[in-house]
Amino acid sequence: MDKILTLGIETSCDETAAAVLRGGREILSNVISTQIPLHQKFGGVVPEIASRKHIVNIMPVIDEAISRAGVDLRDINQIAVTFGPGLAGALLVGLSAAKSLAFALKIPLIAVNHLEGHIFANFLSAPELEPPFLSLVVSGGHTALIRMTDYNSFELLGQSRDDAAGEAFDKIARVMGLPYPGGPEIDKLAKLGDANAINFPHPKVDGYDFSFSGLKSAVLNFLNTAQMKSEAINLADVAASFQKTVVDTLAEKTLAAAEEFKLNKIVLAGGVAANSSLEKTLRAACNLRGLEFYYPTKILCTDNAAMIACRGYYQKTFADSTLNAVPNLGL
Repeated sequence: MDKILTLGIETSCDETAAAVLRGGREILSNVISTQIPLHQKFGGVVPEIASRKHIVNIMPVIDEAISRAGVDLRDINQIAVTFGPGLAGALLVGLSAAKSLAFALKIPLIAVNHLEGHIFANFLSAPELEPPFLSLVVSGGHTALIRMTDYNSFELLGQSRDDAAGEAFDKIARVMGLPYPGGPEIDKLAKLGDANAINFPHPKVDGYDFSFSGLKSAVLNFLNTAQMKSEAINLADVAASFQKTVVDTLAEKTLAAAEEFKLNKIVLAGGVAANSSLEKTLRAACNLRGLEFYYPTKILCTDNAAMIACRGYYQKTFADSTLNAVPNLGL
């Protein structure tokens, strides 16, 4: 059995996370310290506050991950850390900790792309999963369709041209007066509404790219018009109809890509993967077409360090002390 121990560190946004993996897929610990209560009063993540909180949290979180794993820090064989994309100040906190530990312990440092990490979360939830497959990555900052032919080969088929799906969820939730983070609140409210009550326009974009700014504007116009006319608004219907439009758009493009590239496995990844309607719609569509569907457990959908450690394990390329944050890193 592979006994390589990888320490993963993730600080790309507002979660301070550390995890220890044995081999590529055995989670020994996965510690996440969230800042959601801290940022709720602002309706979104404040980068400077996030960075300062990471500084306070980073070493205690790493210590707890090592302790829960039942190993000694000197047992760690390599360190994998997120270097982008994300908030610059937040990324630098994790990078500084990872580089310092790698130098002190004289072990390899692995620079991990956060988006690739989200895809690799599925390897932790499904030990039998192997490439090739099609992955739909949906998070607060990114929406992308990716063909993965092996562990280190990715082809970006399409991505969002403007607002990511998660970003649209959060913005609409804020206008509707729902608390941050807005995505889960929209999902919760949508269960009480009629998804066919309002016919919002489906985004029309060629190929496998996405665009949700027009849909966002349509929802905002609907709400503003109703308010100006003093018409009653059923927010549950708005949430359900908006969510259905987003989910249908994501599912339609994903299934079309799977058919074109003859891929029989679809992998869902990213924070918005936790959306119950998206998971249910894709699962049903895959079952209907005889496709295999993979979906991470809830804790692995959101930002975490286990997925970073998993990606680092399979990456097999190392970084040096000059490694820096790349906030706008692409796939």
